[in-house]
Amino acid sequence: MFKNFITDIFFDLDHTLWDFEKNSALTFEKILMESDIGVDLNDFLKVYVPANYAFWKLYREEKISKTELRYQRLKSVFDTLGHSISDDMIDHLADEYIAHLSSYEHLFPGTIELLDYLEPNYRLHIITNGFQEIQDKKLKNSKIEGYFEVVVNSELAGVKKPNPIIFELSIEMAGTQPNRSLMIGDSLEADIQGALNTGMHALHFNSDKGPTHDFCDMIHELSEIKTYL
Repeated sequence: MFKNFITDIFFDLDHTLWDFEKNSALTFEKILMESDIGVDLNDFLKVYVPANYAFWKLYREEKISKTELRYQRLKSVFDTLGHSISDDMIDHLADEYIAHLSSYEHLFPGTIELLDYLEPNYRLHIITNGFQEIQDKKLKNSKIEGYFEVVVNSELAGVKKPNPIIFELSIEMAGTQPNRSLMIGDSLEADIQGALNTGMHALHFNSDKGPTHDFCDMIHELSEIKTYL
């Protein structure tokens, strides 16, 4: 479908190539145990996952700062669970989470095989809203950094997806054009609509089993990308 005109493929990182939920769960398992926080991991994650999503949406919309994101997503979980915890401990857990998250390296099934398949024929890049200090470590520790020519994060761009500026900067740095570029990501709002609004093509990796839509084609396994490219 895209073979005849796409030269550059831009991937989101978290929830698309790098298995955020699995790596995040392993990180919390470690830091909650080491800090002797008396909450059940499954109970914690059941509240944390949607809370993190909600606070990231606020951060993406410039409604809260990075510091507020890191604090509030934890504070809200402990409040919901009725677990008393000091602000100092929340700050400690927030620091420990960032320090250890990128040390885990689980990728979605088929990531390496897909990148090996695409690399000979396309230039590959990353556009991510994640924090620079850990996104680079994620790429390095999961041994996929060498596949990507351009890596643009929201701190470098000064804006977050779906703001068109981050897509325009990425296209400029890659030395390509929107109509020759394909964005692949998990977020309908940030990745898909953001890319389409910039004139890029898009392919939605529906890793969280969200609802169907008509914005672009949707896949549920990374291996399906091979049928388009």
